Amino acid sequence: MLNGDGLRVVLWVAGCSHCCKGCHNPVTWDPDGGLLFDEKAREEIFAQLDKSYISGLTFSGGDPLHAANRLGVQKLAKEVKEKYPEKPIWLYTGALWEQIYEDPVMQYLDVVVDGEFIQAQKDNNLLWKGSKNQRVIDVQATLAQADPHDPVLYCKDYAADPDQEADVRRTVYVEQVSCGCDN
Repeated sequence: MLNGDGLRVVLWVAGCSHCCKGCHNPVTWDPDGGLLFDEKAREEIFAQLDKSYISGLTFSGGDPLHAANRLGVQKLAKEVKEKYPEKPIWLYTGALWEQIYEDPVMQYLDVVVDGEFIQAQKDNNLLWKGSKNQRVIDVQATLAQADPHDPVLYCKDYAADPDQEADVRRTVYVEQVSCGCDN
């Protein structure tokens, strides 16, 4: 699984109440774990984002929308969006879109991957999600709809067609551009 489209800066946050069985990063569940996010860490993220070959920023964890992270993630997402409006911001959360679409951080995000990881639905062929139940959501297209409760997918379920999935993987790994499918 990749952490979004292209070569990205990824901020792993500590704190998750979902505790999914088979989670790839259970060390991030404890909100008191990890390293303190200080000014030096912030400057490092911005220094990396200054590089033209960096595609954008991804928030992962843990859960960036855990109560311990929500305000800090929103503040950083706002700063990044203002300074680098052309660099997409992705966020991974165990929460469902229908529970979070009104959260103020959404105005700064481009893509949300929602839903808990479900071990029984794990699929290693998926590029941007760990299990088939999760959705890769185009946040701004969804919020622009009359009913933002119903998410617009960033990309079709690319694993449904093995031939399409192979083309998508080749596009992402070789060219490091978009997923190659029609929205």
